[in-house]
Amino acid sequence: MTRKLPKPPGALALHFPTAAAIAALLAPWAEVVIHDLKRDRIAGIWNAFSRRRPGDPSLLGDDPELIGDSDIYGPYEKAGSDGGRLKSVSAALRDESGRRVGLLCINFDVVIFDQAVDLLRAFAVADRPRPEPIFAQDWREQINLGIRAFLQERGLALKALDRADRVAMIATLDRQGLFATRNAVQHVADALGLSRATIYNLLNDARERQERRL
Repeated sequence: MTRKLPKPPGALALHFPTAAAIAALLAPWAEVVIHDLKRDRIAGIWNAFSRRRPGDPSLLGDDPELIGDSDIYGPYEKAGSDGGRLKSVSAALRDESGRRVGLLCINFDVVIFDQAVDLLRAFAVADRPRPEPIFAQDWREQINLGIRAFLQERGLALKALDRADRVAMIATLDRQGLFATRNAVQHVADALGLSRATIYNLLNDARERQERRL
């Protein structure tokens, strides 16, 4: 026997094409639902991975927030029926007089993204400590680590460094004795995308400033 579904009010039916378009764009990862606030029922649903159907109770209750002034709720987190994580957003639907008559909810299944993040993390993060004896004499690695530490401590990007930042970085590397090796200047110049002459100028500037502070 075919279940007879309640006919949605005209104001809600006007939003059905929008909901269907969103669902088509984000299929199969997004479920789109239009709730009838007056009847507390689902007026329409697309990509229904929650297994709900039109006419099912919305279970929104009579929370005053749903009849307040807000037009958009979220994005917020929900749990799917399988325990997976959903990222959701809701928008108020109004009739021609501006009265809130419905709620458009988009439930995006982000499990696939969580799995991708876990996979990338497994490859990107080393799970064992670095064998330091292998790198103890590797001055190139020490310089690379020094540059990375400087950028991380200051929240800077290499391409965004100005002259003052470069002088500060060179000074830090110099204090660590990393310019004692013959080819260190060339390695730093290559790393920063600068000439050897520029690195020598920055190094002289850094050492002059250090002498003035002594």
